[in-house]
Amino acid sequence: MLWSLVKILLFVCLVAALTFGATFLSETGETIRITAAGVEFSLTPLAAVVFMLVLLASAWLLFKLAGLLLACLKFLNGDETAISRFFTKNRERKGFEAMAQGMMALAAGEPRAAMSKAMRAERYLHRPDLTNLLMAQSAEASGDTAKATEVYKSMLADDRTKFVGVRGLLSQKLAEGDTETAYALAQKAFALKPRHDEMQNTLLRLQAGAEDWSGARKTLSAKLKSGTLPRDVHRRRDAVLAYCNAEESMEAGDSAKAGALSGEAIKMAPGFVPAAALHARTQIAAGQGRLASKTIKRAWSESPHPELAAAYAEIEPNESSAARIKRFEALVKPNPDHLESKLVMAELFITAEDFPAARRALGDLYETAPSARSLTIMAAIERGEGGSDAVVRGWLAKAVTASRGPQWVCGNCHKIHGAWVPICGNCDAFDSLAWVEPPEEANGAPGNAEMLPLIVGLLEDRDTPQEDEIESNVVDISPETDDAEPVEQKASAV
Repeated sequence: MLWSLVKILLFVCLVAALTFGATFLSETGETIRITAAGVEFSLTPLAAVVFMLVLLASAWLLFKLAGLLLACLKFLNGDETAISRFFTKNRERKGFEAMAQGMMALAAGEPRAAMSKAMRAERYLHRPDLTNLLMAQSAEASGDTAKATEVYKSMLADDRTKFVGVRGLLSQKLAEGDTETAYALAQKAFALKPRHDEMQNTLLRLQAGAEDWSGARKTLSAKLKSGTLPRDVHRRRDAVLAYCNAEESMEAGDSAKAGALSGEAIKMAPGFVPAAALHARTQIAAGQGRLASKTIKRAWSESPHPELAAAYAEIEPNESSAARIKRFEALVKPNPDHLESKLVMAELFITAEDFPAARRALGDLYETAPSARSLTIMAAIERGEGGSDAVVRGWLAKAVTASRGPQWVCGNCHKIHGAWVPICGNCDAFDSLAWVEPPEEANGAPGNAEMLPLIVGLLEDRDTPQEDEIESNVVDISPETDDAEPVEQKASAV
């Protein structure tokens, strides 16, 4: 408001000054004489001012006419001028209008119309960095993969569109199942844009599929540095990759490298069961039983698991049943009420033929968490305590149709896996397996594989397929002493 008032006052002052000057010039009696080319002109001051204004206007008009003439000459010569810019703007308007129509057609599910509009836009704009992408996407939507490939390859020549071209070719190779070429393209795309989240994930998945664990760990570090991966998730996945590398080294016979890598894995993820079991086995192979015991105890306190129990048994393979029970009591002491702790101790007491202790160790798991494993253990206890065949058969019948208990289950597609794997073969999810109860169970599915061979001799007449099925899924973790009689003879004697 104040500024508007100031501008009005300035305008009034300017008009007043001009009026005063014109009045002063008109009242003066002196004349101004101008001589040019021998001709003398006598003008009053006011007429002289008007003459100067007309002269300035004529000069401005003359310069404009000269500029117009020069522009016409440049236009005829092919140079850019205002006239050429007019036609250029008209072409750009038509080109961008065609681009907009093409994008709308593609979004509306009309790829052929979108392709036509993209070609029209290219004729007007001559901007392949804009039109090629629309052409490629239209060709893919219409099923013309050859045309899309051609366009994507042409985009590789321009630095502005190189990454988009590589990404498009990568998507095509993944759709075709050509993982080898896709792997090379992913590496190239990652080199162009190391902070691109989608490309990091794609490269990581391809590296894991190709078992390039060292390369995958580098990619994972890049994700952490770029801020696309939380630090705790990075530690877990880096532990998984280190374990996979350790397992590969173990298969190649390099136990020292396997031990170092698996040790690195359990430092980052102490409860990672496969890594802890592998590290303990490398220590056992190196004659470091005490260190192996500490490794398994630390992992057991985080995640009790049958594989850890099996590795713990391997530390002293020739110990007696009583010594094994005493040693395992130290293992399960941090979490004695855990399901796996109860099952393992019950199995060990059965091996030692202390069936009342086995019943106490098992508790009420057969009621609160009935599974093929707990119900089969109950069948063994009943047989050991002199139960009738009908009772034992009843427990075994329940075991055959019961839940299998915790399994390695993919959290993405819920597929059950017999062993831990880094990538789910069903949905290609990385590090998605967890040791949990499956969400759905199939009737008649076999029980857990972590069973004692003690059950082999439970029944004298094993002619039913249900009992044979259970027998085929038994794994022995009982002590292998020289003076121990076969488990089948023990069960028959009972």
